[in-house]
Amino acid sequence: MRHAAALSALLLPIAAPASAAPATDVVTRSGAVHGAASDAGVVAFKGIPYAAPPVGPLRWRSPQPAAAWTSPRDATRFGTPCFASPLPGPMQPPPQSEDCLTANVWTPPADGAAGGTAPGKRPVMVWIHGGGFEFGSSAQPGYDGTALAKHGVVVVSFNYRLGVLGFLAHPALDHEGPASGNYGLQDQVAALRWVRANIAAFGGDPANVTIFGESAGAHSVGILMASPLAKGLFAKAIAESGAFWDSEHGSLSTHAEATTRGVAFQQRMGAADLAALRALPAEQLNLAGRWDVRLDPGTTVFSPNVDGYVLREAPAAAFARGAAAKVPLLAGWNAQEQTPLFLPRALPHDTPEAFRAGEASLFGADRTAAAEAAYPSADPARSSATLVGDLVISEQTWEMLALQQKARRTGVYAYQFSFTSPYSPIANHTAEVKYVFGNLAPPPPGRGGGAPGDGDRATADLMTAYWTNFATRGDPNGPGLPAWPSYAGPGSQVLSFKPDGATAAAETGTDRLRFVGSFRTAGRLPDRWRTVMP
Repeated sequence: MRHAAALSALLLPIAAPASAAPATDVVTRSGAVHGAASDAGVVAFKGIPYAAPPVGPLRWRSPQPAAAWTSPRDATRFGTPCFASPLPGPMQPPPQSEDCLTANVWTPPADGAAGGTAPGKRPVMVWIHGGGFEFGSSAQPGYDGTALAKHGVVVVSFNYRLGVLGFLAHPALDHEGPASGNYGLQDQVAALRWVRANIAAFGGDPANVTIFGESAGAHSVGILMASPLAKGLFAKAIAESGAFWDSEHGSLSTHAEATTRGVAFQQRMGAADLAALRALPAEQLNLAGRWDVRLDPGTTVFSPNVDGYVLREAPAAAFARGAAAKVPLLAGWNAQEQTPLFLPRALPHDTPEAFRAGEASLFGADRTAAAEAAYPSADPARSSATLVGDLVISEQTWEMLALQQKARRTGVYAYQFSFTSPYSPIANHTAEVKYVFGNLAPPPPGRGGGAPGDGDRATADLMTAYWTNFATRGDPNGPGLPAWPSYAGPGSQVLSFKPDGATAAAETGTDRLRFVGSFRTAGRLPDRWRTVMP
């Protein structure tokens, strides 16, 4: 296809630099870039185009190769974030643009080492940011790759199209090229192709790439593992709190559901046809397609769908068939995934009776006893919170681990994160990210929490070491670290991150997660859940 042929050129790697020392000037296939060195010896290159700006006639089209440049390009500032839904609160979003498909690279110090790898053959970690496919960017301070790069890995992050500009599906778009709607996911594939072609110039090994992400980034990891388009573009995967883009409303949208939503959007915008819709200002489209955090983005706005191109089937189905990428996998979830983001989406729980009625509607009258055992109505607030966290995050992450372990037998590692401290008082959704990146900045004024303490720094040291070890050789273990056993299937040993340290322990919540997983048919959760949950 046209776009596939255009992107295939990006698969040809360029030569690694002759010098072992990290350079502030690197030549990519599109042209030279000039980065900035930090006091730690890490060099950061920011805002490098990995694809052409998806503007004008390229809006809602597959990503195209970036145009070449002749003069050295300043790469000391992040590129403009993609248009996104605003988050609640007083903070104003940064300037946004459709011209946003840029990548960032952090290269290790000259003497940095990862498992004895030589300069020019550094392991590569490619971060995919979260945000429900509706918000976020690679420029968020918590995603700075300096601390990870100090462990001897090359770190990459990138922007991808979000919301209506990244995931609009429409029958007219289907006639222009591949099945529509997953442009943000195609951006991710294009970024990985850019890494394959260019990362050797930054000292990285294009054959040793680990994709890692959290929330929507972790769902992206699972989707890329299931997608034929991403085959061979990475060697390992890390998924933090996410897997298949399932939710309390069942599995991700079918293409028919996604195109129906797209046609309704066109009508709501008063656009006579696709050309008229494409001619509308991006700001207007983004505002009209904005997401409300109290709602499920998978069923109310624009997000990944089973398009038959990026995804030929629901990701869970691909994993169940053993058709997902059989790469080493490290994945896990947090103790309080539901708090506070997903609580508005929970079943009614004012009384035990209200919660039991919700359970019966969701799981069926014939499964009430099993539902009660998993989520007791005697404590409806706690059970409803646990249930929505399981439906949105925990169950599918657990199931991905189990299915990948079944397919591989070895090289799969599971964790459960319940670490808390005065600095990070709740092990909620996203709580682990600052420790993985080693970015323990004090919280903003008015956000609560204290300064990071010794326990926080020790946990960050553990997680950055485990993650970079895994990226190096597919095994998180290393000298001086508590032993992390390979995952042996449901109910087996995981690594538990707790306030008193990290240790191997039996997986918790297995029966509860197995109960939810029992409702899958051919990898999909019941479509009737679309109308049962709030």
